Amino acid sequence: MVVLPYTVAFLLLSCLQTVKIANSQSFLGINYGQVADNLPPPSSNAKLLQSTSIQKVRLYGSDPAIIKALANTGIGIVIGTANGDIPGLASDSNFTKSWINKNVLPFYPASNIILITVGNEVMTSNDQNLMNKLLPAMQNVQNALNDASLGGKIKVSTVHSMGVLKQSEPPSSGSFDPSYGDLMKGLLEFNSANGSPFAINTYPYFAYRSDTRPEILAFCLFQPNAGRMDGNTKIKYMNMFDAQVDAVYSALNSMGFKNVEIVVAETGWPFKGDDNDVGPSIENAKAYNGNLIAHLRSMVGTPLMPGKSVDTYLFALYDEDLKPGPGSERSPGIFKTDLTMVYDVGLSTSNQMGL
Repeated sequence: MVVLPYTVAFLLLSCLQTVKIANSQSFLGINYGQVADNLPPPSSNAKLLQSTSIQKVRLYGSDPAIIKALANTGIGIVIGTANGDIPGLASDSNFTKSWINKNVLPFYPASNIILITVGNEVMTSNDQNLMNKLLPAMQNVQNALNDASLGGKIKVSTVHSMGVLKQSEPPSSGSFDPSYGDLMKGLLEFNSANGSPFAINTYPYFAYRSDTRPEILAFCLFQPNAGRMDGNTKIKYMNMFDAQVDAVYSALNSMGFKNVEIVVAETGWPFKGDDNDVGPSIENAKAYNGNLIAHLRSMVGTPLMPGKSVDTYLFALYDEDLKPGPGSERSPGIFKTDLTMVYDVGLSTSNQMGL
């Protein structure tokens, strides 16, 4: 009879510890795309996010209703400028100032805006004009934040695709495409000088689509596999996510910027696709996202960056039914728009969401 109170106390303590751990997972974020006509209201999104261990949300724009709804939640918010805004941001400091005045100042600090991404995958867009104006645009956004006394509080960066790497295999040989030359060096110097992250979209899903052998699928899904040996470091990689992130680290290191933080701005796996799509399924999506979350929570890190988890934004919160392209582009959502889960990857911190 004496044991019972201690057992109850231990269980309560365990529960509290679980909640504490779940609520302190600052490395866990999610993307919130809005190319859809059936999304729930912003207040419901905020409540949903608060019922999970997700600590950050990335917007592709700067929807004021969503930013406002996230006020006083503590959730970190990444907002973005459109690629089409880059020329204006680069050439007109008044335009940049008005962008900050409109999209940041009315909401911060109640809404915890932590990062502004200037454009998305600009360097692989083949638009030389945008590529040339990206750094000046980032500098002007930084200057406008500095003028508003927010320079050290909100970071500025851009988001890249894995296409910026010329080589990613083996991970220790990761290197940037030399055709970017001084443009990439300038962006990295900006990241380094301002303490802002190098943000990149990594998708093991696309690696599997280009090589659909079963052992590749297991490697991509964090499932048991033979691993891949990096002949240079003699490190055996057991999953594609670590291999891709370490390839980025090696590329940064090769240019002298190993201290620039890496952020995975997008990663995910679609649960549905067209009839000819290879890879999309609920089983695969649940395996990838669930095993990735468990990997991040373990804090084991990657072989070249051990003992910490990179900030990682899952793709995505909801499906986007109006997105063009193959069906898999419209089916990345972990949650349905009725706020229930498409599949459970252990994100909920409570059984009662109270939505």
